[in-house]
Parts: sequence; structure tokens; C-alpha cells
Amino acid sequence: MRDPKLREIDERAFLRRLNPMLDVYAAAMEPPAEQLPGRHAIMERHAAYPAFRAFVAERRGALPGLAGPVQGFAYGFHGTRGQWWHDVVYQALCDVGGSDHAEMWLEDPFEVAELHVHPDAQGRGLGRGLLTALCDGRQERTVVLSTLDLRPDSPARRLYRSVGMADLLTGFEFPGGGPRYAVMGGTLPLAPYPAPSSSP
Repeated sequence: MRDPKLREIDERAFLRRLNPMLDVYAAAMEPPAEQLPGRHAIMERHAAYPAFRAFVAERRGALPGLAGPVQGFAYGFHGTRGQWWHDVVYQALCDVGGSDHAEMWLEDPFEVAELHVHPDAQGRGLGRGLLTALCDGRQERTVVLSTLDLRPDSPARRLYRSVGMADLLTGFEFPGGGPRYAVMGGTLPLAPYPAPSSSP
């Protein structure tokens, strides 16, 4: 079976893949089913945000019973005032560190809005590949995102730390309720992933 291949897609191709990408999101995040229509609408709206960029990991010829052709996806855009996530996080960063602290991270940010890999395809470096490709060549000064605050050593948190990102907020609850998140940030370009140490 062929490994999934990363490919960049434009806004139209992104919108055509919304349903299979939502299938990956649902498998990875296990949200209540009633939340999926709202997530569909949010992702559709994000495709029109400034400097939008998206990648998918796709596999052709998937066997019956396995995850479909879209194995993972990631997308982001230039964060700016007037966007819901940006404004909520900006205020929270002001609350903990003042306006200079918030400006440092959110004056010129690339926001990674979603990055998900289907559980059947996890553990093979797809998440790292998607993140690296998505951020490569971006002109923003910082990269920011939110991820479930399950535990400090979760695979997602380890991935983001490995490329130079740090916790900006932890145990954060977005308006409207739901699980707690960690908001993380780093400077661009991403730090290179450390090579594995060789055995003596």
C-alpha cells in the first residue's frame, strides 16, 4: 500500500474536500456529532481568510475497511483583528501578560487553524510533515495555534515543542464551553527538528 503523499491545495480544492477532511477531524477529535455541521461552516469560512494555505495527505487506492484517501490535513491563514480566535486569544494574552505580550505574539501571526491525522495513519510522521510544509516560507513573524490540553507530554504538544513552540496559555476555555486548550506559539521559520542521537 502506498504511503500518503502531501500536496498543497487551493481554496477550491479545499472546499471540495471538506467532507472527507471532516471525517478525519471526527476520527481524530471524537467530537459530539451535533458539532460537525458547525465545524463544516467554520472551515468553509476560513477558506476565505487572508493568505489562506492548506495541505492534505492523500493516499490513492485505500483498501476496504481502512481510512479513505484523505489521511490528514492542515490549514492556516494570516491572523488579524476581527477574527474570533485571534480576538479571544489576544484578550487572554493581555490578561496574563499585558498588551505588549499580546502584540508580540499576535501582531503578525500565522494561525494554524487545524492539523489532524486519522488515527489509522498516526505515528508515521504525517503530522510533522503537514506542519512543516504548511509553515515553510511563510512571511509572518510568529506561528500560533491551540491544541487540546490533555497532558503536557501529549504527542501533539511534543510535536509543537520540537519545532520551537512554547505554551502561551494552558487550561484555557474558549467562550461557549467545551474542553480546555493550550495555546502555543513560536517564531518563524520553525526550528529544525533535532536529529535523533546516535548510540555510542
